Amino acid sequence: MSLDNRPIYTGGCQCGAVRFRVEGALGDASICHCRMCQKAFGSFYAPLVSVRGAKLDWTRGEPKYFASSSHVDRGFCGNCGTPLTFTAPDGIGLAIGAFDNPADIVPLIQWGTEAKLPYVDTIPQLPGEDTMADMSSAPYLAELVSYQHPDHDTEQWPPEEKL
Repeated sequence: MSLDNRPIYTGGCQCGAVRFRVEGALGDASICHCRMCQKAFGSFYAPLVSVRGAKLDWTRGEPKYFASSSHVDRGFCGNCGTPLTFTAPDGIGLAIGAFDNPADIVPLIQWGTEAKLPYVDTIPQLPGEDTMADMSSAPYLAELVSYQHPDHDTEQWPPEEKL
């Protein structure tokens, strides 16, 4: 919380080159299934949350932008490609997965359902395994070193020993 009791949210891209801070209440969180969002996120859908009415600051670097249509710009990290923003005439949405605590942001509605992939609703019924459960077929996991930025703000990234 800020000094005036406004909520504060932080997040950024996978490599840490772009970080943001949102002060104030977030707007509605949603999932968009439209084909354009599928392509922009390289995924089944795009989870986004509006920051309309909140204060958004870029605290490290800034996104690069691609005009995906006549009314929408998509912001992403120019280094690692992480999708970050959806900017339309009515405001900015941030990618929920880019927040440091994405579990705190629960989608309330789905958009673009005409393009919803037919298997999305059956994903919860698929078998699930922890990442390290696949050691026998992916032994490299035992020596895996993550270069992903941690889920909190840092003074500098990457750490000096990595430079």
